[in-house]
Amino acid sequence: MSGVRIERDGRLAVLRLDKARGNAIDEPLVLNLASAAAELAQDDAVRGVLLASAHPKLFCPGLDLVSLAEYDRQSMARFMTSFSVAVWALYGLPKPVVAAVSGAAVAGGCILALTADQRVLRRGAPIGLNEVKVGVPLPWSVSLLLRASVPPQALSRIALLGRNFSDDEALAVGLADEIADVEGFEGLCRSRLEEFADKDEHALATTKAWLRESTLALMMAHERERLPGFLDGWFSESTQERIRATVASLKAK
Repeated sequence: MSGVRIERDGRLAVLRLDKARGNAIDEPLVLNLASAAAELAQDDAVRGVLLASAHPKLFCPGLDLVSLAEYDRQSMARFMTSFSVAVWALYGLPKPVVAAVSGAAVAGGCILALTADQRVLRRGAPIGLNEVKVGVPLPWSVSLLLRASVPPQALSRIALLGRNFSDDEALAVGLADEIADVEGFEGLCRSRLEEFADKDEHALATTKAWLRESTLALMMAHERERLPGFLDGWFSESTQERIRATVASLKAK
């Protein structure tokens, strides 16, 4: 699978992001994330999933603007629909999921981390949703995912101000559940996943489904009708200007 691989280790599996440009999210990546999540959901031997990066100090920087800047409105609508399907597949995964956020997780990277049951953030790594700074609204499914994941009093700082958080601030706003040092980082994340895997499989899967089913149902019911609002922001003149400037900067590196 392009940009994604599954590593099985006994009763645990690692869903590992491994893509050029630091795991920036493009269309093949979201399609393969959805496919991998479906495969893991059906694998009875897997009792827990670690969402991790192949890059030791980077998780995911968000959307791959270099490729997506070329998309017209129809193509972008197709991509965002595929991205939503990947979010639903990860959020609805019946196995416990721990996100090993080993480095920067902003915008789309933060979204992927939010689908997990527990997020362990490497010390010093930034996490946040900066869409409003770019000039686009949060996608419908993401707004619901965020609302279900963090305390109400943190929503304005995260979604409306678009701030990034790290360490104790990330804990305080609910974007991280634990902060860990670089040394032994993934091993600690695996140990947290083992705590989930030790629980009765049916009890955990059923409880997780009940906790998430109303949010997931709302995501699926209204994503299509809310999509034009996102696209209007993405294709506004000011946002397109920012995207072009960002792409030019990335290509100059």
